Amino acid sequence: MTGQIELIAFMGLRTLFSERGWPIPRLVDLPEDMTGEELLHFLAIESAKVEALIVNRSAIAVEDAVIHPGDRVTLVPPGVPGPHRLLLGIHGQTKPAQPFGLSFPAVAEKDDGDEGNSQ
Repeated sequence: MTGQIELIAFMGLRTLFSERGWPIPRLVDLPEDMTGEELLHFLAIESAKVEALIVNRSAIAVEDAVIHPGDRVTLVPPGVPGPHRLLLGIHGQTKPAQPFGLSFPAVAEKDDGDEGNSQ
């Protein structure tokens, strides 16, 4: 199914759009449904420059996205500051083991055995 998507970019990706002479938003003709990775390849944008996509107002990892003609797609680069990540809905995209970038050291459990009983 052929159709158009509306493509928007944030931060450094806006510079890439400008360098290529692309308006924001840019209407892109898609020959068929595409995954997020296929879309980046189609647009000749390195995957390392895009951390997440926002498809029709829902944040999604590039590798999980499926783009359909008629969709509104925003490209989100790495480096979006913490509070904005939360508001955009991408707070857990790259660091699921460390939500919101926080990590806490593991607490060692005490052994109630014979250790520490010698005087």
